[in-house]
Amino acid sequence: MPQSEDHPEQDGPTRKSLLRAALVAAPAAALLSTAVPALAREAAEHGRTLAPTPQCDDGDDPTPPQMEGPYFKPNSPRRTDLVVPGHPGVALAVSGYVFSRDCRPVPGALVDFWQADNAGGYDNVGFNYRGHQFTDAQGAFQLTTIIPGLYPGRTRHLHVKVQAPDQPVLTTQLYFPGEPRNGTDMLFDPRLLMNVTNDGTGQLAEFDFVLDFTA
Repeated sequence: MPQSEDHPEQDGPTRKSLLRAALVAAPAAALLSTAVPALAREAAEHGRTLAPTPQCDDGDDPTPPQMEGPYFKPNSPRRTDLVVPGHPGVALAVSGYVFSRDCRPVPGALVDFWQADNAGGYDNVGFNYRGHQFTDAQGAFQLTTIIPGLYPGRTRHLHVKVQAPDQPVLTTQLYFPGEPRNGTDMLFDPRLLMNVTNDGTGQLAEFDFVLDFTA
């Protein structure tokens, strides 16, 4: 899961983080044919038995749910770019993967985002700053948007619903590290912090979802 000062990093890489790196470096077909045998060979070479990993018990617990809130609208457009031409805002690119509880990437998972605009308002008439997409063959998603504005009572956040094919919907929210209101927002959960960096023109954020089922 994402790490921050509010959520200390674990010692050493997790199985999911290793798989994430493998997904970046290798095509899905190659991953499926080589990842498990490679781990088994490594274990044998070191005289170890490869521990079973049915529940990602190295800290990759299912992503916690959060309330939907009053501003969700069904039937959002299918798109990965939520930027509205002419609207102000700092660029934000969000990327990540959807995994099952046994650390397998989930292709074809629905990922539906909605958020406030730069001024902290939600479009409840149209579909500005709303859109859904589906993960690719490696379980990856990418979103282009802006950093959401603040409104009374809440820290900065993104809303999202994630659903693997034929599985229940996860409804949750994603948060930004270092936000002053993180300490006063009653809904804030440090387990839902994105990893955020600046690239000079905006912010890059990463978050991997773990859904509560085994593939």
